[in-house]
Amino acid sequence: MGTRITIENLVKVFGSGKSAATAVDQLSLTIEPGELFFLLGPSGCGKTTLLRMIAGFIDPTRGKIAFDGKDVTHDPPNKRNTGMVFQSYALWPHMTVAQNVAFGLNVRKVANPEKDQRVLDALAAVQMEQYASRKPNQLSGGQQQRVALARALVIKPAVLLLDEPLSNLDAKLRNDLRLQIRRICKDSGITTVYVTHDQKEALSMADRVALLKNGHIEQIGSPRALYRAPRNRFVAEFLGETNLIEAKPREIAHDRIEFEVEAGRFNAATTGDAELTNTEQALLSIRPEAIRLRKPNTENTLPGTLLETTYLGETAQHLVEVKGCPPIKIAEMNPYSASSAVHPEPGDPVWVELIPTDIVPVER
Repeated sequence: MGTRITIENLVKVFGSGKSAATAVDQLSLTIEPGELFFLLGPSGCGKTTLLRMIAGFIDPTRGKIAFDGKDVTHDPPNKRNTGMVFQSYALWPHMTVAQNVAFGLNVRKVANPEKDQRVLDALAAVQMEQYASRKPNQLSGGQQQRVALARALVIKPAVLLLDEPLSNLDAKLRNDLRLQIRRICKDSGITTVYVTHDQKEALSMADRVALLKNGHIEQIGSPRALYRAPRNRFVAEFLGETNLIEAKPREIAHDRIEFEVEAGRFNAATTGDAELTNTEQALLSIRPEAIRLRKPNTENTLPGTLLETTYLGETAQHLVEVKGCPPIKIAEMNPYSASSAVHPEPGDPVWVELIPTDIVPVER
């Protein structure tokens, strides 16, 4: 039902001569039919430029964009059958909700009663049918965003494009709308490309994510794959908290590697994508939730000193000094419960257990 998007060696350069800036640089990817695909990255990484080239608002400098094999690289937006949702909503203030949603159908000269039925169906999909006669200024920000989504869906686009649609909303409303938008997109079966700089948004909603930096794709894959097996330092640091530790490989076997830091030795059960030798330091990414506070003599532990603890109710964030490492961040679930292994105070000696399967060597 959805449309396959193929992007080949896409380049966009703004300006010329010494002032030329390359926003997208030799980028290639394929987005599968019906996929909810995220373009994620920091400001200036090229994600919005790429989305606008897919929409037809920006003409590429070089490269090719195809929908189901049809070259649309230089087609204007109205020839691509795409629906766009902007972060500013872009609703007509003088029109009712129903009239806003019907706008694209009017442009396409869809007649009644089909037009009215499609408007009702689109509003029902976003649970806004009871607000059909209201004006946008009578709606909350979240309701306006759902109307903008209905307006994009009502034309039955080949591709749905969302440009940071939740960035103007407060944190709780963003959380509430994430699952709603994912459900609407997946129920429609439309191929959806979603731009965001919010890691939690991408991790909680996407089928696949492309993480961009300086116009290049650093890594592409499922949210779980990117979080649990980052390819390099940038991916590890961008997708949530992590500990980056320099360690020397001492013993490399087929199913494990023994690493050494000043405080001692520990085992990792995976090598990730990094090529390791005994002669050089490795950079390891270890998520805070993959490290635990333990009693002495627990397997795969390093000795340290507790620097501080921040209690957050359901979790506690510990910071531990371990010789030869930067301060180690640990996230403990259900802290201070009867089942907690230890209850240290700042200044106490502690032992940190590193989960072997969650130690990931990464490229610098």
